[in-house]
Amino acid sequence: MSSLNLDDFTDLIERPDGGVRRGAEARRERQVVPPGSLGRLDDLGEWLAAAQGAVPVRPVERPRVVLFAGDHGVAELGVSARPAGSAVELVRDVLEGGRPVSVLARRLDVPVRVVDLALDCDPQALPEDVVRHRVRRGSGRIDIEDALTVEEAEAAFRAGVAVADEEADSGTDLVVLGDVSVGGTTVAGVLVAALCGTDASVVTGRGGLAIDDLVWMRKCAAIRDALRRARPVLGDQLQLLATVGGADVAAMTGFLLQCAVRKTPVILDGVVAAACALVAQRVAFRAPDWWLAGHDSGEPGQAKALDRMALEPLLDHGVRAGEGTGGLLALPLVQAAAALAAELPVKPEEPVKPGEPAEPAEPGEKQSADEPEAV
Repeated sequence: MSSLNLDDFTDLIERPDGGVRRGAEARRERQVVPPGSLGRLDDLGEWLAAAQGAVPVRPVERPRVVLFAGDHGVAELGVSARPAGSAVELVRDVLEGGRPVSVLARRLDVPVRVVDLALDCDPQALPEDVVRHRVRRGSGRIDIEDALTVEEAEAAFRAGVAVADEEADSGTDLVVLGDVSVGGTTVAGVLVAALCGTDASVVTGRGGLAIDDLVWMRKCAAIRDALRRARPVLGDQLQLLATVGGADVAAMTGFLLQCAVRKTPVILDGVVAAACALVAQRVAFRAPDWWLAGHDSGEPGQAKALDRMALEPLLDHGVRAGEGTGGLLALPLVQAAAALAAELPVKPEEPVKPGEPAEPAEPGEKQSADEPEAV
């Protein structure tokens, strides 16, 4: 029996400040560039102001990419273009600067953090700061057995919460969330299909390293079989993560919820992050207000999950590299929105003519002490 009560997150998570958002909207109305002419950048700036609780919005100065890593036993079925248990090679490449996310992170001056929860390798093979949150080595084959015990799922979830607290305490002001895994998109497909009440074929995609038709059929069959095991436990989100998830997936779910508790905005990367967000939404319905969908990867499961959460991707470039790459591409857009919202000149207010009522102060703005109150 788990001692973790997920219902607590419903009370702990608040929505971004609506009054501050109205203040940001009012400020935008007074800027020299007409409202609406910047398209979605206006919405992004106002969303970020509400998340920060500040008008004008502050610049995003300390973003970080956080990648949760793990191997999934279902990869043994040949559902991925990569061999089972090979995620550690991807992790090494990320750490050594040889993956797309590493190149972009260097260019954008954004640190990358990798957190190993269940890589199928000796922990001595990786730096201590990467493996210190590890729960187990690999996971069970979800088509025929549980991925984790409930105790392991709880430990992984708590690890994700701890990582979110570490980031918030260190001053991280926005997170790009991704995964490094082999078999992860299959697990994500099961979670999305289970939570959206759809069939395996609807959510089965081709993965980051594209698979052929034969592998796709094996992947679809694996998701179908795992779905049969997932449906009886849909009412218990921790049990669901233990049954058909994985330690990295459970940790990402805890991370997302705690980021919402700590009011840390998150950009979601691909289908695995979207699936974890969908689980987290089941736990606390206000949590998605703290997240952005970075991009559309083309994975049908991601599209299904984002639609269920009413999150619209910022970019649509067909990036399927994973590991936070697409989410990181969206970061400059968010930073641009913040800069425009804060730095575009504001038109001077017209003086109030005698006999006309004074304009009320914007939400979030205080009336000057030497100004008489409007009667």
